[in-house]
Amino acid sequence: MELLPEKIEAYVTNHSENEPKHLQELSKETWQKVLVPRMLSGHFQGRILSLISKLVNPKNLLEIGTYTGYSALCLAEGMQINGALHTIDKNEELAALQKKYFDKSSYKNQIHQHLGNALDVIKTLDLKFDLVFIDADKSNYSNYFHAIIDKMNVGGVIISDNVLWSGKVIEPIQPKDIDTPALIEYNKLLKNDSRIETVLLPIRDGLTISRVK
Repeated sequence: MELLPEKIEAYVTNHSENEPKHLQELSKETWQKVLVPRMLSGHFQGRILSLISKLVNPKNLLEIGTYTGYSALCLAEGMQINGALHTIDKNEELAALQKKYFDKSSYKNQIHQHLGNALDVIKTLDLKFDLVFIDADKSNYSNYFHAIIDKMNVGGVIISDNVLWSGKVIEPIQPKDIDTPALIEYNKLLKNDSRIETVLLPIRDGLTISRVK
């Protein structure tokens, strides 16, 4: 599903902040070497993540779902000079590519890679977070929210990706589809949880921003 006509999307991208060179290189390598490269945040969404992070100016960040590291590097742009970004992924085959570009960046000593089940890793992090980005397996989105909500500082921001799921959230659910029902319930959770205020933006595949009260 295309939320914006292709020409409008190109215009929007062309009139937004330029994509940094190292992210251009990471994007190119992802498309050349990695399966399902459309999972990459990409230029436009990456600049949105960067700007949100700069507005929040977080000390501690958490990313659930690293993929090739593009979004982590975008989020790191707004991190405090003494801050830390913890990013979790279960795909060990991508760890070397992530580290390659983390090490090229000025944030290499502030980005901490975690390999494993995110729900297990989160339990080990004795931190309060200012910014969290959820972009992993959709069936666990609600579980991730419940795992991190008590670890959020007041005023902290939770960003959730793919919440429109190619428009499937408003269409009849297919019998074997477990992700769409999970996302529908997650979107209801964010709307109704009194601890946060939420807006769902029709950016790419849907991006929700929730602020902790």
